Amino acid sequence: MTNSSAGSSADSSAGSSAGSSAGSSAESPRDPEIRPAVLADAVAVKAVTDAAYGHYIERIGVVPQPMRADHEAEVAAGRVFVMGEPVVGLVVVEACDTHEGHESYESHLFLHSIAVHPDAHGQGVGRRLLAFVDAHARALGLPEVRLYTNGMMWENQRLYPRYGYELVERRVDGPYDRLHYRKRLAR
Repeated sequence: MTNSSAGSSADSSAGSSAGSSAGSSAESPRDPEIRPAVLADAVAVKAVTDAAYGHYIERIGVVPQPMRADHEAEVAAGRVFVMGEPVVGLVVVEACDTHEGHESYESHLFLHSIAVHPDAHGQGVGRRLLAFVDAHARALGLPEVRLYTNGMMWENQRLYPRYGYELVERRVDGPYDRLHYRKRLAR
């Protein structure tokens, strides 16, 4: 998973559980929809996040940031989108102009976290969630998606470039070694 934190890093928002195929994002009639989470989903959001990121604790030596998030608050703020019933995957996103007080970036959609339950790996869930993030950013009129992942989440360093993300910076933030990525979207 990124802990874009985005993704699949220990603190990354985009987890390493994002999927393994950069193929088509077309949805078949039997594919579960991706929908905004509701408060009743908060328990499932925590369970999927913990299942997706938990194995990183030993590797990175700290609890990944997505596992420490206030899931109810994120759901209430409209930042969480889930897939499946029961939930098998999710993304946490936020439209922003800057992130964490660092230098101003172009307006973007920040992918705080992507989580896919291990039982759903290999089924295209991560690929569909990443395609959803791109579509959501475009719908909001945002020109790029940004995320970061933990430097110890090696899987993500191979995964994100396959989906069009470029590494723009590596920065240590407290106990987290973060690799910052961006994906510029075609207009």
